Amino acid sequence: MAKRLAQAVLALVWLTRLPVGRLLPAAPPVLAQAVWAFPLTGLVVGLIGALPLALASVTGLPASVAALLAVGMMILATGGLHEDGLADFADGNGGATRERRLEIMRDSRIGSYGVLALILIVGLRVATIAALFDDPWLAVAAVIGLAAASRAGMAAGLGFMAPARPDGLGRAAGRPTRGTTAVALFFGAAVLLWPALFLSQPVAVWLALLLAVALAQIWLARRALRTLGGQTGDVLGAMQQVGEVAGLVVLTALA
Repeated sequence: MAKRLAQAVLALVWLTRLPVGRLLPAAPPVLAQAVWAFPLTGLVVGLIGALPLALASVTGLPASVAALLAVGMMILATGGLHEDGLADFADGNGGATRERRLEIMRDSRIGSYGVLALILIVGLRVATIAALFDDPWLAVAAVIGLAAASRAGMAAGLGFMAPARPDGLGRAAGRPTRGTTAVALFFGAAVLLWPALFLSQPVAVWLALLLAVALAQIWLARRALRTLGGQTGDVLGAMQQVGEVAGLVVLTALA
């Protein structure tokens, strides 16, 4: 139990800016062993994001304001880590060669592709959450479930994609076992599908969300393999962002 707890804390340390690092043991586990807890970290981030939605449902706060606060709270909780990864990956796609793309992604400056990607991704998240707010508890369930499921996809990225660099997060994290990756995928799917038990939407709608997350992340992973030769921390962050948005867009269309 202590080992699993340390792994869960390590996942929180890597994927959020929550002050839990002091809870790690003196000899922390390897990150690859902790990827099963990535969707549980997403659950925590989703709960933080859902808080303003739940409060808005009883205070009468406008849907657009509640949605913006929800996205803002999640960005604060993660330090914008995944958004930064998406921006870097978008900028890197402007490079002509694999080496140049990786060089651009490592540059701390942001380019026009990165800015546009952030505007689109944040705008879509806010707009879709606001559109779902006609049923506040549907919006809450979507924010929590997609935060978990999209981070399970990050675990799959680490498990099935080779690192694109000889250094960096993608290499330092190590390669999780198939069993560890499978546990992450199970937890991510379970958190996303659980609301089907008590909300009015058919189970097929929630399964469509799960499929949307998977397809969006597979698309981005295939692009990273083609343009970079593998995954990096930025690629994993971009996978989380496109998976979450794909699920929100599909739910908005089907709800």
